[in-house]
Amino acid sequence: MTSLKKRAVILENVTCYDTGPDAAPYSCRMLLLIRTLLSSLPLMTLPAVAAVDGATGITSVGPAVFVFAIAAALLLTLLFRSSASHLFHYISNQVGRRRIRRALRARSKDVMHDFILPGAYGGLAKIDHAIMTAGGIICIRAMPYSGTVFGGEDEAQWSNIDGSRRRRFLNPLIQNEGRRRALCNVVPGVPVANLVIFTDQVEFTSPPPDNVIRVCELEIFIAKFVFGPSKIDDWDAVWLSVKAAALDDPDAAKDLAAQIGFS
Repeated sequence: MTSLKKRAVILENVTCYDTGPDAAPYSCRMLLLIRTLLSSLPLMTLPAVAAVDGATGITSVGPAVFVFAIAAALLLTLLFRSSASHLFHYISNQVGRRRIRRALRARSKDVMHDFILPGAYGGLAKIDHAIMTAGGIICIRAMPYSGTVFGGEDEAQWSNIDGSRRRRFLNPLIQNEGRRRALCNVVPGVPVANLVIFTDQVEFTSPPPDNVIRVCELEIFIAKFVFGPSKIDDWDAVWLSVKAAALDDPDAAKDLAAQIGFS
């Protein structure tokens, strides 16, 4: 983790391996099926416009109109598929985030979401989720990506391919390491784990690091900390320190937005 700490100095202020279809949760597979069906609606329905009284479009209105209907259906399908893909990606991400919150609440009463702390190296750090367990605090970074992810633990940037979209993004482990260290500064001596969760359907080209998981694996990951040996001497004091350090005033939110925009 030494290399992560070094790289986190640079990236702090910027803001499971998929074993096959059966590994995906049932709800996610259903969302994928619905998205596919909806995105294909124009192609399935528009050619029917060229049919009259049960006859085919070719016999009732001529080949030209029928071919035009097919071409229009293909065009609308492409346009509608893009919109449907964005919509279902948004829905899937929101479902993933709710699963995170629900899983955290089920394991501990001491949970915080979307809060700001003084940065470990200056500036501010926004923590997506944090949970207090017997084994320490888990600092969680939620990643709203789908498709295929490429990247190694020590690589500064990872890549994502989602359909026709290709993009690069900061290594979330390195990015979250700075946030983890911000928590460590608040509660010295308390173990703080760095965890990255992908909230949407993703596949990895190689097995990811142990602390990079999909949302369906979260409960198993937390259980290792909940049911392991206690490493906290004064639970209430530790969590009160975290809550007291959180910056919830409007100026902090504005400063964080300006920091992200500047980066």
